[in-house]
Amino acid sequence: MHRTGIGYDVHQFSKGRKLVLGGVEIPHHVGLDGHSDADVLTHAIADAILGALGLPDIGHYFPPNDPSIEGISSLEILIHCRKLTHEAGGSINNIDSTLIAEEPKIGPHLDAMKTAISLALDIETNQIGVKATTNETLGAIGRKEGIAAMAVASLSF
Repeated sequence: MHRTGIGYDVHQFSKGRKLVLGGVEIPHHVGLDGHSDADVLTHAIADAILGALGLPDIGHYFPPNDPSIEGISSLEILIHCRKLTHEAGGSINNIDSTLIAEEPKIGPHLDAMKTAISLALDIETNQIGVKATTNETLGAIGRKEGIAAMAVASLSF
């Protein structure tokens, strides 16, 4: 059996934070606000995997009011999702994702992101799609107030 899940996440920019996308620290003058490292890409991927499993979203497993996980690397969230997939008798076929941001430029970091995600999920980099687009200056993303991401996960059982 094949199952598919969809994930979406958005975080606003915040001064004094590192910008982490796809498990990679990206040089930028602001980071994203959040309880963890606020990595919108891995959060969207995690929710896609959890959705394919028919499970609750990442907030259920990693609640934003839990002080023990404050600042956690979102790659740890992906590792947890991989374990849940294996416990359910499944495997991850592929991930496709898109970052939506006016800045910074994402292209130079795509290979590093795919490598970090592949290691966390224990799949090959050619099973992961990471793309980037802008919001054509429309809305909060277009005004450079934050970054959003969406993802689809395909699992087999």
